[in-house]
Amino acid sequence: MDRYGVGILGATGLVGQRLVAALARHPWFEPRVLAASPRSAGRPYGAVTAWKLADGPPEGIAELEVRPCEPGRLGRCDLWLSALDAPQAREIEPALREAGQAVVSNSSALRMNDDVPLLVPEINAEHLGLIAGQRARHGGGFVVTNPNCSVVGLALGIWPLYRAFGLRRVLVTTLQAVSGAGLSGPGALDLVDNVVPYIEGEEEKVERELGKILGRLDAGVLRPAGTRVSAHCHRVPVQDGHLEAISLELERPVSAQDAAAVLREFRAPEEIARLPSAVSRPLIVRAEPDRPQPRLDRDAGNGMAVVVGRVRACPVLGLKLELLSHNAVRGAAGGTLLIAELLAARGLLREGAA
Repeated sequence: MDRYGVGILGATGLVGQRLVAALARHPWFEPRVLAASPRSAGRPYGAVTAWKLADGPPEGIAELEVRPCEPGRLGRCDLWLSALDAPQAREIEPALREAGQAVVSNSSALRMNDDVPLLVPEINAEHLGLIAGQRARHGGGFVVTNPNCSVVGLALGIWPLYRAFGLRRVLVTTLQAVSGAGLSGPGALDLVDNVVPYIEGEEEKVERELGKILGRLDAGVLRPAGTRVSAHCHRVPVQDGHLEAISLELERPVSAQDAAAVLREFRAPEEIARLPSAVSRPLIVRAEPDRPQPRLDRDAGNGMAVVVGRVRACPVLGLKLELLSHNAVRGAAGGTLLIAELLAARGLLREGAA
């Protein structure tokens, strides 16, 4: 089939670079517009990007001229993938929607808007039903969002338990990799021999977003789940991979053995498993007492799988476990791309011209 023309907003950042690398070899999507700050505009992508991945910017894409990331100067694409910081996204993403264009965003700017899907495709693909309302109000345009990089792993890791046993309360402590902070994140002097027990806005995102993801769509209105969440978020000296220690209070008590069995049996729905970036087993359960670990497990399923371990009884809430997800892949670029693939598979992308 003819590939969809895709624009990347914030193409020079860490998430933008991963999107560029993934699209260079994607069977459905072709990068046609790379947009970044005005200081980068008008120059070749390869000349203005401090490339942090292996092998350098992909051939052909490196020569593309960067456009300014400003409403009215971007042109049109079949789809926009946004890796913008929230303040920029809050201005640009609605402008593209008002122009009748489709946006899949990794930004937090619009995640909690009532009519914007907050999507983990294996869990809540039915939330794409919210798009119809956006299209009716915004000339055919819409925005779909990818969750916070910690919440993606958390949601996937507890979804089978929530579905099987119900879920009252979640206590989660995150140990988050440096790459989650982007190019402007903490330097070596902040993190060598150190852990920073604060990430601005992160705990609030974890506590808000999970209920929306687990919610149900009722007559076009999203009803968030009533699960209560408490989060403690830390930045640690790890390059990639967010590790999370989680305690759960389920509505119906279950043994650790049975909980692990439910997690092992989980598979992606067939519609999702067929997508190019998907893995059929988005949850991998490890039996070793010291797994998962970022260096050993973050690349499971090409970075798209969540690895769970140490499923055991909790003396306070009933059940506890550890999980690991690749924040830059599953929690950012890969998750954003998976959403885009689902939109394409469902025929929700309109053809346009770059």
